[in-house]
Amino acid sequence: MRIDVPDEILPADRLGRVHFIGIGGAGLSAIAMLMHEAGVDVAGSDGRDSEVLERLRAAGIACHAGHDAALIADRDTVIASTAVPEDNPEVVEAQRRGLRLWPRSAALMSTMLHDRRVAVAGTHGKTTTTAMLTFALRGAGADPSFAIGAEVAGLGTNARRGAGPEFVVEADESDGAFLHYRPHLAVVTNIDADHLDTWGTVEAYEDAFARFAGTVDQVVVLSADDPGCRRLASAGVAPRVVTAGFAEDADVRGTDVRVEGSTTRFVASAPGLEPTEVVLAVPGRHYAADALLALAAGIQLGHDPAGLVAGLADHTGAARRMEPKGEAAGIRVVDSYAHHPTEIAADLAAARSLAGAGRLVVVFQPHLVSRTRIFGEQMGRELAAADLVVVADLYLAREQPDPEVTSELVRRAAGPDAVAGGPVGQVPSVVAPLLQPGDLVLTLGAGDVTTVGPALLALLRENAG
Repeated sequence: MRIDVPDEILPADRLGRVHFIGIGGAGLSAIAMLMHEAGVDVAGSDGRDSEVLERLRAAGIACHAGHDAALIADRDTVIASTAVPEDNPEVVEAQRRGLRLWPRSAALMSTMLHDRRVAVAGTHGKTTTTAMLTFALRGAGADPSFAIGAEVAGLGTNARRGAGPEFVVEADESDGAFLHYRPHLAVVTNIDADHLDTWGTVEAYEDAFARFAGTVDQVVVLSADDPGCRRLASAGVAPRVVTAGFAEDADVRGTDVRVEGSTTRFVASAPGLEPTEVVLAVPGRHYAADALLALAAGIQLGHDPAGLVAGLADHTGAARRMEPKGEAAGIRVVDSYAHHPTEIAADLAAARSLAGAGRLVVVFQPHLVSRTRIFGEQMGRELAAADLVVVADLYLAREQPDPEVTSELVRRAAGPDAVAGGPVGQVPSVVAPLLQPGDLVLTLGAGDVTTVGPALLALLRENAG
């Protein structure tokens, strides 16, 4: 559902008792944790129990699995995820009682009103770039606050209040949330048409990023390699532009990229920084591009480049971003969030490096009817780079089914040997007989395909025993 951002955003300590509907999501769980750390009375609900709810409970936040109007009986403010339908009983009750009902963007802004806000936006790579920038700043001796769209290994959470003045936030464009943060500095990783269910056209989507750049106070760090960012730079809407990437004219430039197994190495050069080797503990040229943007942002914030480079080496990945899930019967499983053709291509290239001499087997779950309608065939063509492709049924999320838009659009484009996996719950039993020792299985998608890896590993162990 869509909830308007209020004209006045109060600081979190003036919101009273706060309830989050959809608290198990990456965005709301981060905001709930930040408010809780600030001493706000926080509670929440989600459609089902999860590890996220368990983590929040362990921190002292009351979390309920399931939705019930009675849960907001003593609440003053209600924060709702965009995925929550208008007929949710807690939403209906909040409206009936005239409670303060806010979207996540307003809630997040309330936690960082007095901070030096650093917003990381872009179609792809914003979670990783936000995490990398957080690590880079810590390596340079800073202690930033952060809110990231996934759990991050090495940080132990997706959100934390730091002692320093900077607040690093992942700024999501899917519902226009990023237009409300008014950052001191912003990073745009790339602009590649997506979320057209919200924006309607490619032109409107790009215009949203131009509007975002116009809200920035000081400087916008843009990819030197992305055509959309190039167009944004030339639009003249940002107060000042700094570029980072592999292009020869980049202000912060990367060269000599090497992906070796699970490691990426490259050389970074910038004003005030002699050519320096950067070593990342994640595989893929796209991660080198993210690291260059994080390095450029850290330099613009006034931090020591050598310390920033050292901090980048500490980033070992975020949840669902080429995340190793385990190994059984000589078969490794990795999980990633890629759900757009550009992301699929990048993750397959990285996975090919990890697979080595073994086969690359991809299990993909299309996400959203609207996205599959527009990009389904292109998704399939990118998936065809794998040795074996299994396509699960489409994940509907917040949309209604369309009999003409199914996972078959993707499977057919992936080639004649691509396999229909059916519902996610049956995918492990479909995939297991097709595997052989040495295979790398990559599960991809923004839905519940993340459950396939653990279930597949359990089945392989059972079969081996």
